[in-house]
Amino acid sequence: MSDPAVTPKADIPSTAPRNRLPTDSLHREPDNDGSLSVDPTLAGWRYLSFRTLRLAAGETFDLPADGQETAVVVLGGGGVHVAPEGSAGFPLDGRRSVWDGLPWATYLPGGSAARITGSPLDHHGSVDIAVARAPSSGRSGVPATPVLIRPADCVIEVRGAGNATRQITHIVPPDFPADRLLLVEVYTPSGNWSSWPPHKHDQDAMPNEAVLEEVYSYRFRRPAQDWAIQRVYRRTGTPLYTSSGPRDGLWTVHDGDTVIVPDGYHPFVTAHGIDAYYLNALAGDRRTMACSFDPDLDFVRDAWAVMDTDPHVPLVDHFGPRPVGVERSTPTGSGRHGSDRSHAGQGQEGMAGDPGGDPSGQAIDLSSKAHERGQE
Repeated sequence: MSDPAVTPKADIPSTAPRNRLPTDSLHREPDNDGSLSVDPTLAGWRYLSFRTLRLAAGETFDLPADGQETAVVVLGGGGVHVAPEGSAGFPLDGRRSVWDGLPWATYLPGGSAARITGSPLDHHGSVDIAVARAPSSGRSGVPATPVLIRPADCVIEVRGAGNATRQITHIVPPDFPADRLLLVEVYTPSGNWSSWPPHKHDQDAMPNEAVLEEVYSYRFRRPAQDWAIQRVYRRTGTPLYTSSGPRDGLWTVHDGDTVIVPDGYHPFVTAHGIDAYYLNALAGDRRTMACSFDPDLDFVRDAWAVMDTDPHVPLVDHFGPRPVGVERSTPTGSGRHGSDRSHAGQGQEGMAGDPGGDPSGQAIDLSSKAHERGQE
């Protein structure tokens, strides 16, 4: 049987849309209240909407039943209560910050209206959440009811080596029963590179590359002081360079910022002494994270096989912040740890299987279901 993530489809566009947005418009800063919003019109792409917002105690945010699938991730400040229409709902316990624990999240299939209510740890504080949405395609195997994603359901992967070691925490990977959405967290320790070697996913050239829209949303330990550097560039001769012209953006990014990646290569590096975090939300027509690498820099992956990984990684595991160099076993029933130094297969993944349904209208609990996690 052919793999639907690899099999060509006549209705899948061959490339990302032509994009001639001003380069500086790809770097977005939050409003004074910490909120930020990106939609297809703003980004110049087809599917992905993304926003961050803060909810005070009892404050609500409503998701309409408009045919868009949704993923909600708690970034910090506490937790939220998620109440799908017609249901008592369920809590996402959350975390104090991205540096204190793995994520609580939920996936809501298209057509699901829901109310999200803030439950901050500090009564006068607020909860920082991210909301990613994309229009449903009618893909089979998508659950009819919400899916609860707990820290124990998230897989930690240590990727790269040397000063390109980073931690990937898989939240909604390719084998998750979503439609278009994919989500991962990336922790990059002091002085290290991630999204390295530079890669892109703006051409449908399976099994080596798929078209994926992406945002990077950053958080730091010291929100007022810390920073890192993000680059987004096109290489001469690539389809988007030909259709849309040259692009080379380089930004200093701060806590709460978001960078839009409509196409092109997009490496990241954090300054010495500063640990960095970003949430990646992606959307496309295939359930894969297949990508191609800048041919001028792809050679570095071959060196990883004989290099040590940075002992600081993972920075956060299923127990919370991890002391440097301390090995801790994954708790029973938790997502497994993984390691990939070579990006074998360039991050190819298959389709999710049918997760089954839950007639109660409550969230499906992933702790009782096996979901093989994949690569970014």
